[in-house]
Amino acid sequence: MSFVKTILIGCVFLTMVQFKLNAQQYGALGRSGGGNSGSSNGTSKDSLQKRDQNADSITIYYKLYNNNEVLKLDSSINDFFIHYPLPYTTYNLGNLGTATKSYLFSPIQKGGFDAGFHAYDRYFYTLEGTPFYQTTRPYTDFGYLLGGNGEQMVEIKHTQNKQQQLNFSFEYRFSNSPGNVKNQNSNLNNMRITAHFQSKRKQYETYFVMLNNKAASSENGGLVKPSRLDSLSLNNPYELETRLGISGVAFANPFNTSIATGNTYKSNTLLWKQSYDLGQKDSIVKDTVVIHLFYPRLRFQNEIKYENSEFSFIDNAPNASSYLKYFNCDIGGSAIVQFIDKWSVLTNEFSMVSYPQKNNSNQFLQVGQGYTNLNTTLDNQKTWNNYDIYAFGVYKNKTRNQLWDLLTAGKLYLNGYHAGDYDAQFYLSRLLSSKGNYLKLSFQNSNRTPSTNYLGITNYPIISLKSIQKENIINVSGETGNRATGWKLGGSYELINNYHYFSTGYKPAIYTPAFSYIRGQLEHKIKLSTHWNWYDELNVQIVDQAAPVNLPLLLTRQRLAFEGNFYKNLFLSTGLELIYHTDYKADDYMPLTGQFYVQNDYTLHNRPTANAFLNFMIKRFKGYVRLENLNTLLLTSPSLGNSYNFTSRNYPGTGTWFRVGIWWNFIN
Repeated sequence: MSFVKTILIGCVFLTMVQFKLNAQQYGALGRSGGGNSGSSNGTSKDSLQKRDQNADSITIYYKLYNNNEVLKLDSSINDFFIHYPLPYTTYNLGNLGTATKSYLFSPIQKGGFDAGFHAYDRYFYTLEGTPFYQTTRPYTDFGYLLGGNGEQMVEIKHTQNKQQQLNFSFEYRFSNSPGNVKNQNSNLNNMRITAHFQSKRKQYETYFVMLNNKAASSENGGLVKPSRLDSLSLNNPYELETRLGISGVAFANPFNTSIATGNTYKSNTLLWKQSYDLGQKDSIVKDTVVIHLFYPRLRFQNEIKYENSEFSFIDNAPNASSYLKYFNCDIGGSAIVQFIDKWSVLTNEFSMVSYPQKNNSNQFLQVGQGYTNLNTTLDNQKTWNNYDIYAFGVYKNKTRNQLWDLLTAGKLYLNGYHAGDYDAQFYLSRLLSSKGNYLKLSFQNSNRTPSTNYLGITNYPIISLKSIQKENIINVSGETGNRATGWKLGGSYELINNYHYFSTGYKPAIYTPAFSYIRGQLEHKIKLSTHWNWYDELNVQIVDQAAPVNLPLLLTRQRLAFEGNFYKNLFLSTGLELIYHTDYKADDYMPLTGQFYVQNDYTLHNRPTANAFLNFMIKRFKGYVRLENLNTLLLTSPSLGNSYNFTSRNYPGTGTWFRVGIWWNFIN
């Protein structure tokens, strides 16, 4: 944490210095005299100046890592989940920061190394989601979210250009949640620093990314007697006993970030990507300013990536009888329970990119090769090392009229531990009309080795698979819609062979027969009147009954909102939100290994989750007020079920929950 704090303080200091320099610069411009200032001797004068109408204007856009599509900042206010780390399709085990899993079937579809710990992935900054900005003025976005029981989240983003060639950005997010029940406090720390430089002649370009992620969550193993939720004397779930942790010392403290019993996952990534282009130089003169142009025809590109990760479960005061009774784990007389995996992965990749058309950078052919070194140390001090050599190719063609977009990509592991793994993708989209209707088609086929913890390369108490059988997934999907009018219809079909999963909390397994999964998706904005809108989101899933996959048949979110622009600068969206999934046998969770696993003797029966919301925006200030889980105000009944909705067996969600958040952006 000391390293993170040092980086954070340094970035804040540099930003403050920049603000000061900008203020001095603007002040100097306002005070300076000149030939046309009206002063005969050229000395400065104090005078009132007319405000520039464009003083608060900004042009800002970004591109995601390894993606040429130009994107703009989302200024909409009708969806709170734009700012919340988890989408509505993902659930946690009770509060922000605890282990997560998607309601939708989402297997890993890429070959190569995977450590096998994914319960906290949704909270982490990723390379795929890393933006590289271009902005005409420094831009800062600050957010603060306050929830029930002292839950809080702070988020800050800043980006600015140093001239046109260099842009840097900084993002930081911290959240802390004491939890709704005992031994459930959690905290998250995420930081992302990027830099992008392009030479004046536009031949040399380089990218730098630093990611730092940490998720620390206490594990309570669930409630001992969850049925007592509806008969609490003080109507406070904190009264109930949990299966892990020392209940006598548990207390809700929003400033407590220590984890006595639980999981801590850390991930750090450093990336340096650089390229040099050969092609045709050109320039134009505009208002006596020379603008250099360059049309690349051949690019040489190198990318070096270093990833360091740590996964740990620690219980500083374990209760041996609880471990044996609830988790079938005999710890004997151990004074501490501790499992730690540490991984370091170094990748060096070189490629060449050819551009057939000089004035269309969205048409290219890329071929390359990479080397990856894998390293970990196990409890017996035995160091495990291995490597991978892979080759890849990408062809993309987005036509200049923006109507067609084609992408084909493939990656094959030629040698090393994951030899034979591969990914193959095909993507085609077509703009169907001037009104914005589109059609997308895609195909993906992946072949992957089981995760390393499945194979016993871990310090966790996981029973190793006896043989390696690669998982193969074929995915065919299609989508049509119109972003402007707010509707989308999609469907996908997946065929899975040798499916990897956990059959118990400690035992991975492989389901060898092929099985199918089908998903249909609908999103629709229905305009009921001038200011009333109905947002309909629906997901339908069908999976072979014999497969070890349990999913809700239906997952839907319905929003009825009163929306509009009032009093010139006030944008308002207020109404009611309902989220519902059909009954299904939700996966159990094993805190000692951090794994969700299949079970078939408990059915999750929840009410629709009801949330009231009030979202508004005044110029660059956004406010969100939410009263969540209104369904818990209704008493338990045979037809409606328990007042509390559960996310997994013995893991209740929160009761009526109040959240208020602000997001405020500044143009410096």
